[in-house]
Amino acid sequence: MAPYRFERSGRTRQTAVALAAVWAVMGALVVFLDAALWVLAIPALFTLPAVWDLISDRRAGLEIGEDTIRWHSGRSAGEVVFGRIDKVRFDTRLDLSVKVSIVLVTGRKLRLPQESVPPWRDLEAALAERGIATERHHFSLM
Repeated sequence: MAPYRFERSGRTRQTAVALAAVWAVMGALVVFLDAALWVLAIPALFTLPAVWDLISDRRAGLEIGEDTIRWHSGRSAGEVVFGRIDKVRFDTRLDLSVKVSIVLVTGRKLRLPQESVPPWRDLEAALAERGIATERHHFSLM
């Protein structure tokens, strides 16, 4: 069986376009409405994480091999052998993102970093193909 691989980069076109649009709006506010720079400095601070993603180009990903699941995100990484996995739990949050946790046979949960998780339908299909049980939970607050 071929391994399932997913990788994501921090440097994406969507991030660059969104950042350029926000800065263009702030520039237009300065030019056309004579907005004070110190007032625009506050929303500009919220763009700094996006700027850091573009500069650092941090990679994140997940690989499902023949008998292990490996993931990485920036400097952190993890690996679990299939024999230690009880199930993989998919929790849909209120913002419609999906949190993925690996529940071990011991009951301990390993939460996968959000940026290393592929689209949940693809991941669920890859896990089912390898005989790993999955569980879906919708809109729980915990």
